[in-house]
Amino acid sequence: MNAVSQQARFRVAGMDCASCAAKIGAAVRRVDGVEDVSVSVTAGTMTVRHAPDSDLAELQRRVVSLGYGIAPLAGAVDPPDHSQADEHGRGHTHDDGSCDGHHDHVDHAGYRREHRDGHDHAHRRDHSGGDAAAQAAAATRAVAHGHDHGPTSGPWRRSPKGRLTIASGAALAAAYLIGMLVPGGSGHAFTAAMLVGLAPIARRAFVAARYGAPFSIETLMTTAALGAVVIGASEEAAVVVFLFLIGELLEGVAAGRARASIQSLARLVPGTALIESGGATREVPAESLAVGAIILARPGDRIAADGVIVAGEGAINEAPVTGESVPVAKGPNAQVYAGTVNGDSVLRVRVTAAAADNTIARVVRLVEEAQDSKAPTERIIERFARYYTPAVMVVAALTAIGPPLLTGAAWSAWIYKGLAILLIGCPCALVISVPAAIAASLSAGARRGLLMKGGAVLETVGQVTVACFDKTGTLTTGKPQVTDVLGVGRPEAEVLSIAAAIETGSSHPLATAILDRAAALSLTPPVASDAQAIGGKGMTARIDGVDTFLGSPQAAAARAAFSIELDAAIAAFHDAGKTVAVVVAREQVLGVIALRDEPRADAAAGLAALRAANVRALMLTGDNRRTAEAIGRQLGVEARAELLPDDKLKIVDELKRQGLKVAKIGDGINDAPALAAADVGIAMGGGTDVALETADAAVLHGRVGDVAAMIDMSRRTRANIRQNMAIALGLKAVFLVTTLIGVTGLWPAILADTGATVLVTLNALRLLDPRLQSRS
Repeated sequence: MNAVSQQARFRVAGMDCASCAAKIGAAVRRVDGVEDVSVSVTAGTMTVRHAPDSDLAELQRRVVSLGYGIAPLAGAVDPPDHSQADEHGRGHTHDDGSCDGHHDHVDHAGYRREHRDGHDHAHRRDHSGGDAAAQAAAATRAVAHGHDHGPTSGPWRRSPKGRLTIASGAALAAAYLIGMLVPGGSGHAFTAAMLVGLAPIARRAFVAARYGAPFSIETLMTTAALGAVVIGASEEAAVVVFLFLIGELLEGVAAGRARASIQSLARLVPGTALIESGGATREVPAESLAVGAIILARPGDRIAADGVIVAGEGAINEAPVTGESVPVAKGPNAQVYAGTVNGDSVLRVRVTAAAADNTIARVVRLVEEAQDSKAPTERIIERFARYYTPAVMVVAALTAIGPPLLTGAAWSAWIYKGLAILLIGCPCALVISVPAAIAASLSAGARRGLLMKGGAVLETVGQVTVACFDKTGTLTTGKPQVTDVLGVGRPEAEVLSIAAAIETGSSHPLATAILDRAAALSLTPPVASDAQAIGGKGMTARIDGVDTFLGSPQAAAARAAFSIELDAAIAAFHDAGKTVAVVVAREQVLGVIALRDEPRADAAAGLAALRAANVRALMLTGDNRRTAEAIGRQLGVEARAELLPDDKLKIVDELKRQGLKVAKIGDGINDAPALAAADVGIAMGGGTDVALETADAAVLHGRVGDVAAMIDMSRRTRANIRQNMAIALGLKAVFLVTTLIGVTGLWPAILADTGATVLVTLNALRLLDPRLQSRS
């Protein structure tokens, strides 16, 4: 940063898409003294690097005039030097690792908060020289412009954009009613209904043009609606405006939910922790934990911080971080993560990362940073509007004034032709047909359980060249199943019954699998008593007066001798990626049970369909390498194992740097950063809320083959859109020539526009054909 430059940060309300960020960035860059602008749609923030004498009040006025809310964030300028901690009121750290007094903490929303004696006060400074409350009030002025891209909180119908959409729909319904009661007044009624929704759109187009974006989607919409009124299609104009408002509202709702889901990640970490100091235990806020503190994790507790176990052994459910459903046995010196769940024993953990740097906090940052770094996928209609709208206007104007000025031709005749060209060029057909194709495809996909969050996503899915799958819950069912039962001098059914007796009442995933298999075979387990869990090793119980053990091979080997044949069988199970449980009684092995999270029934066929579509498949998993490679061999897919969330993110980023279009398919919180970073993130049905909200698309039925179906649907939709544009532009080109040579006039021009609209809409509706939906 330049030595004399300053940095200001603002909360911007109402953004929901890349075009929002582009318009804001273009407007702010034109303010004197602004050197650089970074707009984060995901976090709802804007960072501005500027000269010390820049007029930040003017900057905020420009953002408000575009229809967005804005308020300065605390810490909005480069932070002062805190090297003299006591002079600045920094808090002191107790010997037990907790903090009190007065200290700063930056939360995920970007506010700098000051804590005094456990109370949280949010202080905001207005670095533009005005009062913070006045700036917050200024942010609400966006309501007067009728533009709020989406609610940041509360129900959508209470947001300004929601109210505008409802008002536009009500006006449209009233116009239809007036048309039925007073047929002669329908034209005026539909024009009025159109103006209800178009007025704020037109105003935004005007303001965007003033600040450097003259040919935005708002300009195209305004031109289309007004052109439709000129040619007498006021009903069409009103419907187009209403559909446009619905689309913007849905984008806003989706963006708001995505932000909320990301922020909810932080709630996985408990708010308090039990800290040990001087032989006593006390409860402190988790965010106050300092590196080196010793905390206590009781059975069933979520661990409050990243750390290392210093005492105790137990099974840790790491699903929030790794996505794996089977708890991992851990003991002294093993790493544990904030937000994971302690199983069946008391653990003492030494904190290795502060709250702002723990695993869950890093996942939140990774998701936000990944979404912010994605290259914006412009909608086809936006790219086209950038050139088409000004070109039509220039051609019409030149036609109207060129010949009279250059050759002395009659003004009336050439103005007539210029008006005809403007009507021919009216982008109604384009504005209607592209959303019609997208809406038809999205609707067809929804009926099949394929959900995509808007036209930009639908456009990108078909360009995917590599698909990265999570393993657990995506390529596999997400639940371990009993695959083998090996009796050692006992019938297999007896071994399974004994194991089911020991596991009765347990909620451990492996226990559930054993109980389910016993129930499926209609086995009646014997009565077990004195059942007890042995942390990280297994379970014991008394069955018919005999102490019986079910647990890991390592723990079982300490209770009974293994034969060479048994060692070989267990090794074979492990090589196949299976978890092994051994049943021991009276110092003898009774049998072995192998379990594994099995591939989904359609996984192999789904991956084959992707290969047939020239899409490469990878498996990225947090599971152990042996299990991952076994599943990979079975499905014929390359496997990369033992990955944490940031490892998956790095792989996705590397693939993108190679020029590949990457889809990430997953179902867990650990997949969220990679889902956000990929060109297209696809959540599998039954996944976590965070995965579903972070992803761009979702496969609701959980079928691997549906990923290939989604890609096929996208490609067919893109082809349909190209056909629509060719039809519309082809008809316009024909009538443009005939108008210039004097063969056709205004009425044929109107018919050309109407005919193009009808043809491309009918072509788009072909995407609803169920015969086309089944082709994949």
